[in-house]
Amino acid sequence: MLTRTDLRSALPSPAELRTTLPRAEVDVDAVLHQVRPIVDDVRARGVEAALEYTEKFDQVRPDSVRVPVAHLERALAELAEPVRAALGEAIARARVVHNEQRRVETTTRVAAGGTVTERWAPVQRVGLYAPGGLAVYPSTVVMNVVPAQAAGVESLVVCSPPQAEFGGLPHPGILATAALLGVDEVWAVGGAQAVALLTYGGVDTDGAELAPVDMVTGPGNIYLTAAKRLVRGLVGIDAEAGPTEIAILADAGADPAHVAADLISQAEHDPLAASVLVTDSVELADAVDAELARRVPLTKHSERVGTALRGKQSGTILVSSVDDGIRVVDAYAAEHLEIQTADARAVADRVRSAGAIFVGPYAPVSLGDYCAGSNHVLPTGGCARHSSGLSVQTFLRHIHVVDYSEAALREVAGHVVALATAEGLPAHAEAVTARFPEGL
Repeated sequence: MLTRTDLRSALPSPAELRTTLPRAEVDVDAVLHQVRPIVDDVRARGVEAALEYTEKFDQVRPDSVRVPVAHLERALAELAEPVRAALGEAIARARVVHNEQRRVETTTRVAAGGTVTERWAPVQRVGLYAPGGLAVYPSTVVMNVVPAQAAGVESLVVCSPPQAEFGGLPHPGILATAALLGVDEVWAVGGAQAVALLTYGGVDTDGAELAPVDMVTGPGNIYLTAAKRLVRGLVGIDAEAGPTEIAILADAGADPAHVAADLISQAEHDPLAASVLVTDSVELADAVDAELARRVPLTKHSERVGTALRGKQSGTILVSSVDDGIRVVDAYAAEHLEIQTADARAVADRVRSAGAIFVGPYAPVSLGDYCAGSNHVLPTGGCARHSSGLSVQTFLRHIHVVDYSEAALREVAGHVVALATAEGLPAHAEAVTARFPEGL
């Protein structure tokens, strides 16, 4: 089922690997012309435009954008106990991990009388997006809200598409999770119009203000991603997320049933999801293919899974050694990387590019999706080479506070003047010399 690429004879250079390895093709630029008018219209007409697009795309028009708190409370009261308990555990573990990430203020004494303090300030208001397309993700609400709360963000709004079957409200699981997290502001709006409304704000149908945000985070489809690109700069964004992906680096000792199950679990998200196996064992690759052939027809979303596994974004990469496999997965820079080899932790420690790494046979990606305590909003499309997943730092800004005495400035003034003069900026030099009219 998985297309094979044989790299055993000679491993390409890192640059060549980037074009050789399977990858979903997502051209955000191709849909910008469709999304720009939506963003512009919501900017001009606010809630009325957002509700019109909601009716067009979601086939439902909510009475208002903001969901009444009573609906959140009811959704939580009606949430099945096993799901409530699981969400509670996921939240508790995520809080343990993310509370440890909060930065502390540091002051560095550069010279006598001269200090630089790095102070961390949270973003004031954040819009957190929870998708509602092929699947609904209460877990994504957890993954966005917990680090924002740990960072000290004062104002949070969760956005999720309204659902016709739920009377124009977002999915009850989204509402219940928001309530469980203590978030009482939820907007029933999705897609590009949600990003635009979060950016520009508006006035709801009942006359209440919908305040704009300073940052938008959370995954979505290509249209939401295009909207985030268009408003970037007016607001901060976490990333331009593409289709989800898993890479598994495995040797002959890996259990093919585990590998196949994990590849399928990622393919379940989306027909464009990428499932990639990197191995030095032809026997394992054959066994995984046999397991996929057996398991895919039995899984609930078999058509979606089969499309993803057969797509050019998925495949098996044969390498001559685990060492070469590490080079391959570093070049691929997967959103999720599983290591199922001998000495898995030692191998994982050598990997430099991945959104998150799952070590050994008992750390499947599904664990990270829900209850590991880690964050599952991660860089895709090779962006793990230069970017990180969502964390407390996403919602914090560092501010340098420079405090120099007269003596400390005098001590370094000559160097400032020399550099300003060398760069052809005499007024920069004069801003220093003006403080010492008697001369340096």
